[in-house]
Amino acid sequence: MSAGARVTLLMLLSTFLLSANYLINDHIISPKASNVIEKIGEELHKKVAINAYAIATNDSVGRENLYKYIKKYESSLSKPYVVILFAPNSKRIGILVSDKRLKAMYDDDKVKDYLIRIVSSVDKNSLQSKYDVGLVQAYSELADEIASHKNIKLKNTIKSEGSWFLDIVTWLVYLGSILVFWVYFGRPIYMRIRYGKQTN
Repeated sequence: MSAGARVTLLMLLSTFLLSANYLINDHIISPKASNVIEKIGEELHKKVAINAYAIATNDSVGRENLYKYIKKYESSLSKPYVVILFAPNSKRIGILVSDKRLKAMYDDDKVKDYLIRIVSSVDKNSLQSKYDVGLVQAYSELADEIASHKNIKLKNTIKSEGSWFLDIVTWLVYLGSILVFWVYFGRPIYMRIRYGKQTN
């Protein structure tokens, strides 16, 4: 690789690293999903002056207090902030704030539900896809609710698409459950009844 090419590559990498302001990612979320979160975070900060962060970690968080856990990231967090903490290995999701008054700007359960429903869905999608979609949808919902509290609309969020997607995922889960019941229980019973009567 030539010296010029190395300089260009370093510049591109530096730009990417500098742009990663709102997602602290422990190799869980893909670059594509990361870019979506960054765009939403930048718009929210520009219009509302509140920082929304997402922390995706492989750490074993256990039952420790989540506020104590995120102290390790304090140097990367600017107040006022709201943080979505996603620790899939520990099966923990939390939303933390730098000021308790920020809690009035969003529905904690609703935001977390976006992530929980997608990650726990039973389908053929990979865990990577579920982590990406789940965190992006939850982050988008959080940003939308904070902005809405200030009577501001965001352009980069995907709330409407997220609601539609979650409805589809829910129906697919229900449909899958029905099909499994039919294949393993319903059909065998039906066949025994049908052919049992024919042999009598």
